[in-house]
Amino acid sequence: MSSPRYSTIGATVAGLLSATFLIGAVMMPALGASPPAKPAITEEARSALQQMGQTLLGKQFSFQARTLRVYADVDRRFLHIGHTVKVLVRRPDRLRVDIDGDDGATQLFYDGKTLVLYGPAKKEYVSIPVPDTIGGMIKEAESRVGFDFPFEDFLSSTPDKSLMSGVTEGKIVNEVTIDGAPANHLTLFQPPGLELELWLTKNAQSLPERLFITYRSVPGQPNFIATFSDWNFSVTPTDADFTFQPPEGAKQVELKAPAAPRTKVKGATQ
Repeated sequence: MSSPRYSTIGATVAGLLSATFLIGAVMMPALGASPPAKPAITEEARSALQQMGQTLLGKQFSFQARTLRVYADVDRRFLHIGHTVKVLVRRPDRLRVDIDGDDGATQLFYDGKTLVLYGPAKKEYVSIPVPDTIGGMIKEAESRVGFDFPFEDFLSSTPDKSLMSGVTEGKIVNEVTIDGAPANHLTLFQPPGLELELWLTKNAQSLPERLFITYRSVPGQPNFIATFSDWNFSVTPTDADFTFQPPEGAKQVELKAPAAPRTKVKGATQ
């Protein structure tokens, strides 16, 4: 596996939406005689994730996230960059994402037919036709543009299954308190060398509170951190919220495909 490229979000319009998402770590086989093995993914962890998946299948919702992720500078040293991400969802075919960070701002509009990426600083945008589901749009955008979609697994049609794809071990390690409320602290591992920690509210919704990803198989073991807030399942967005209206002076530009095909790895831009 080649090492992920951690480019800054402002590098290109496509790069602006690169975001880290799934994870795991290498599993070592047991040696010698041992008692019957416990399930690789415990029932408690599976139940919490299934609850999360059911909640995130809500017809429409919004949330915010603050992220801190790694990118490599020209000398291949890992540096950190922060972003605030606002997400508005209306299933099955509407999505709005607003990103503001150390390297500027980007807006994403998906109206069920067209994906638009807009950079307010330069007043430039790209527009491409895409399928009529959020999942189909994400696959098309990844194929044509070459970025890993932000929080892709949470927005899929099967959030818990998407998050668990490739995971070989998972459990709840303890219960913690976040902002005065109990939360389950989960660990998930996905070979070869991706490790995830996920904090879910300990209630019927089982909402994501924190996400910490470590790339054990990458030199330097870089990481990605996200904290979630402002989950709202009572929003009532209109079509206008997902439709891009070019501001005065905005210019449409051509979005170039990646220079070479990349091997997709959950949570990393190759």
